[in-house]
Amino acid sequence: MAKTDNRQKAKSEKNIDILSLEMGKKPPQAIDIEEAVLGALMLEPNAISDIIDVINPECFYKESNRKIFSAIASLASKHAPVDIFTISEELKNLGDLEAVGGTVYLSQLSMKIGAAAHIDYHAKILLQKYIQRELIGISYEVQRDSFDDNISVDDLLDTTQQKIFTLSDRNMKRDTQAIQFVISQAIDDLQSTQLREDGLSGVPSGYTSIDRVTLGWQPSDLIIIAARPSVGKTAFVLTMARNMSVDHNVPVAFFSLEMSSLQLAKRLMISETGLEPDKIKGGKKLADYEWEQLNSKLNQLVKAPLYIDDTPSLSIYEFRSKARRLVANAGVKMIIIDYLQLMTGPPELKGMREQEVSAISRSLKSIAKELNVPIISLSQLSRAVETRGGAKRPQLSDLRESGAIEQDADIVMFIHRPDYYGLTDENPEMKGMTDIIIAKHRNGEVKDVQMRFRSSEVKFVDVTDSALSFDPFARDGIETISSKMNQTEFISNSDFEREF
Repeated sequence: MAKTDNRQKAKSEKNIDILSLEMGKKPPQAIDIEEAVLGALMLEPNAISDIIDVINPECFYKESNRKIFSAIASLASKHAPVDIFTISEELKNLGDLEAVGGTVYLSQLSMKIGAAAHIDYHAKILLQKYIQRELIGISYEVQRDSFDDNISVDDLLDTTQQKIFTLSDRNMKRDTQAIQFVISQAIDDLQSTQLREDGLSGVPSGYTSIDRVTLGWQPSDLIIIAARPSVGKTAFVLTMARNMSVDHNVPVAFFSLEMSSLQLAKRLMISETGLEPDKIKGGKKLADYEWEQLNSKLNQLVKAPLYIDDTPSLSIYEFRSKARRLVANAGVKMIIIDYLQLMTGPPELKGMREQEVSAISRSLKSIAKELNVPIISLSQLSRAVETRGGAKRPQLSDLRESGAIEQDADIVMFIHRPDYYGLTDENPEMKGMTDIIIAKHRNGEVKDVQMRFRSSEVKFVDVTDSALSFDPFARDGIETISSKMNQTEFISNSDFEREF
């Protein structure tokens, strides 16, 4: 891994040097500041704790300075004393002492500065220069690859955005806050919650029985909803997306990696109109009155702020980019992914499935926190549920391919339908009855919630909900964002088109 990093770094430095020569300018650097930082660390070794989360060895432009900082960081990580002698010994063990200029250069550094009072400010300057150099390297790669007809535009955009976002994350550090400011924010949040008539503190799911437990989906939460295939995971979240966007006017982004946007639209049409599934799917013809019913029932749905993206094998980097744009441009308050195991993780983890899924899970939680919106991701369960006796209730250990999913999630819910396993054959009235098992709830209670699955309408409803129609209000148009980010396809006759 270290060899790969070194090769990538050498490639990046070469790109920076090439572009700098072409432009007739030196790469951004601050050698005097580099020496001042190293001198301050020799003078006051404890100062490294103030800057270790701000800069890393790559922030030093001069190679000898980079190696010296690496040696200091290594000593600090081992809780060893840091001075000119221990640094010399560490560099000698690494075979780098002579390469950096020997003890003579170290002695010169130790006399560069009289105090470490401004080391944090100096460290930020080094970080700024590093980011500027990286941007130069990225811009060179973009220029070079843009002339290569063998590289698709979509791949070029994806890789460029990935590099920019990675660099942006490198520069995003949260400052420590005093408790009085955090309490003040909490009180403001509490006051805004008190003004809500629904009694919720988060985004309503449209399922009353679930909202009573969760108080709505909370911002920055990662919610995992898991079940075996064909139990109804997609129907559950699709109905939820419809409830949120139509009944509550909440902008929702639905990323479907398994089903096409057209299939999802037809499912919504079946649920909304109550018409026979075969007629919506095209197997049977609709009568004239059914066309009228279809147009009437879909009137509110086509105006809902629901955005569907059906990009297959969506990478976590592309998802991050699209999610950011939807939150910024469309005001999206909820993101749904169907489903986690179909996403692709970092390229370097390809072939190591468990580590890849773990990386995807961690990234989803990070994105939810960054965008301050709840993210719901569907997940598959292992076959252990099938072989289990009794009621075959799923449990946390059944989450497929990675225990990190359980660890990263704020809420883990299972959809358990006894009729799926033939456990209700002797009691037809129990057909469709479903247990929504809240198995993990970081900020609330763990319990079961009963719901009912209406197979004829392909949707879930609260047990107490006997209504077959809705009285919603909404805004905007239901859009389908096609597989390419720079294209937009509409499935309704909207008055206007928007690009995201």
